[in-house]
Amino acid sequence: MPPWKPPVEWTSLGLDPVALTLGPLAIRWYSLAYIAGILLGWRLLRVMLRRPGAPMQVAHVDDLVGWCTLGVILGGRLAYVVFYDPATFLAEPLRILKIWEGGMAFHGGFLGVILAIVLYGRARGLALWRVLDYVAVVAPLGLFLGRLANFVNGELWGRPTDGSWGVVFPGAGPEPRHPSQLYEATLEGLVLFVVLNLLFWRTEAHLRPGLLGGLFVLLYGLFRFAVEFVREPDPQLGVLALGLTMGQTLSLPMILFGLWHVAMSFRRPPPPALSAA
Repeated sequence: MPPWKPPVEWTSLGLDPVALTLGPLAIRWYSLAYIAGILLGWRLLRVMLRRPGAPMQVAHVDDLVGWCTLGVILGGRLAYVVFYDPATFLAEPLRILKIWEGGMAFHGGFLGVILAIVLYGRARGLALWRVLDYVAVVAPLGLFLGRLANFVNGELWGRPTDGSWGVVFPGAGPEPRHPSQLYEATLEGLVLFVVLNLLFWRTEAHLRPGLLGGLFVLLYGLFRFAVEFVREPDPQLGVLALGLTMGQTLSLPMILFGLWHVAMSFRRPPPPALSAA
C-alpha cells in the first residue's frame, strides 16, 4: 500500500483573502475575480464578434457588459438573501448592501444576467437567443475565477473525506474536507469553457440560435448537481427534501431548461443572412 499522506492544511498554503491593502481599504481576491472575469469576458466577446454571423456589433459590447455586471451583482445578492439566509437579512436589512462581506448565489446571478440581456437586447433590437449564446461562451471565465477565489477565502468547503487530497480548512473542524471549490472551478469553469469554445470556434454551433446557451445551462446544472454531493450544505439550511441540497434543488430546473433549450435550438432557423447564403 502507498504510504499515508497527511491532509493539506489550508493555512500552510500561505493564502490570504486580502490581495492588497490601501490604508483602511482592503481589496479582496474575490472582488478582483469578479473584475477580472468581467474584463476577460468583455475582451473575448469583442474577439468573437469578428467571426461572420455575429448577432451584434462591437459597439454593443461595452453597454451589454455593463448591464450584465449589474444583473449578476443584483441577482446574485438577492437570490442569496431569499434562498440561503433570509432570517439573518430580515433581522439586519442593511446587511443586504454589504456585498463585500460575501454572500452571492450563482443561480440568482444567472437569472440577473438573462434579464439584463433581454432588456438590453429588446431596447436595441438584437436577436436574444444568439446574444445569450455568445455570453454563455465567455461566462465560464468568471465562474472559474470565482471558485478559485472561494478556495483562497477558505470558504464553501466540501464534506469530510479520507482521501489524500483532503484539505483542513480553518473554521471547518479538524477533519480533512473535499476542496469542492477546486472541483467546481475545474468543471463549471475550465471544462465548460473549453467545451463551449471548441464548439464555437471549430463548428457552426454559433449559427444555431440557443444551442450554446442551452448547453451552458445544461452542463452547469449537471456539474453543480454532481459536486453538491461532496460539498458541505449551507449550515443554516442543511439537507432539504429528498436528500437534496439547496444547490441541487436550484440546479434541477436548470438541467430541465437546458435540455429543452438544446432541443428547441435544432428547430430554430439559422440567422436570415446566413441561411440565404
